[in-house]
Amino acid sequence: MRIYAPYTQILQALRNSGIQLIVGVPNDILKTLATDHSAAANWVQTNIKDYASDVEFRYIAVGNEVKPEASDQAPYVLPAMQNIHSEIVSAAGHALHDRIKVSTAVDTNLLAVFDPPSAGEFSKGARHFIEHIICFLERANSPLLANIYPYFRVKYNGQRASYALFTEKEVTVRDQNGLEYRNLFDALLDALYSGLEKLNSRDLEIVVAESGWPSAGGDGEVETTENAGVYYRNLVDHVKGGTPKKPGSALETFLFSMFDENKRHGDQIEKHFGLFFPNKQLKYDNITFK
Repeated sequence: MRIYAPYTQILQALRNSGIQLIVGVPNDILKTLATDHSAAANWVQTNIKDYASDVEFRYIAVGNEVKPEASDQAPYVLPAMQNIHSEIVSAAGHALHDRIKVSTAVDTNLLAVFDPPSAGEFSKGARHFIEHIICFLERANSPLLANIYPYFRVKYNGQRASYALFTEKEVTVRDQNGLEYRNLFDALLDALYSGLEKLNSRDLEIVVAESGWPSAGGDGEVETTENAGVYYRNLVDHVKGGTPKKPGSALETFLFSMFDENKRHGDQIEKHFGLFFPNKQLKYDNITFK
C-alpha cells in the first residue's frame, strides 16, 4: 500500500495489519526537512518511530515526481533524504534501517530518450538532479521508486492501446541489443534502467511505485472500465516475470490507486484510477494480488 503523506488515521488503522507500506514525504515540506535537522527528526519520530513496532513500513518516498527545474523543491530532495535516513539509522534498538528504505519517486518524463529502450537516457537537467540521488540510494542499499504509466504515452504520444494494455501479439520494438518488446510497460521500465546504466549505475533496483489506467474521463476513447480492467489484470500477471532487460524475477509494483477520487480537483482523468469506487465497491472482477 502507498500513502502520500503520513495520515494519522491511516497509520492507526494499519497497526498489526501486516500490510506493507510506502509512506510519502509531501513535496511542500522538502525544504523544511532538508534545512532543519530537528524538523526531520521530529517528522521521523512522529510518523515512523512511533508506529514502527506494529506498522510494516517498507519505503519512505521523499518527494513525488519532483521536476528538476522546480527550484523550490528539486535542490532539497537529496538533503531531505539524507536527513531522514540519518534519523532512521539512529533509531536505537529498532534496526529500522534494515527494513525501512529511504528513496524518492520519479517518473519517465526525466528521460530525454526512451525509444528504443536501450537508448534510454536522462535529460541534461534530470542528470544533474538524479545522479547524486543514485549515489545515495546505492550507498543506502535502497531502490529507486518509479511511476510507470503506459496510459499517458497512449493519450499524449500516439502509442497503440494494445501495446500499452499487454494485448499486443506481435513484437512492436526490436531493440538493437536483440531484446524484443510487446508491451510499453517493459519498454518504459527498461529505458529507465538504460538511463541508470549511462550514469554508471547497473545494479540499482527499481520498484514501480505507481502504475494505473483511468476508467473514465478524457474523451472516453481509451479511458474505459474495460481497458482499465484489462490493464490492471494483465499488469498484475505480467510483473511476476520481470522485463526483457531484467528477466526472471518479480517486479515489486504498486497499483494506482485504491479508490476513485471523486472530490479531487483538476483533470477529470485523475478522479478515475481507483480499483474501488468511493463507496468501497470493487470496480473490476478477477484481479488477484498474489
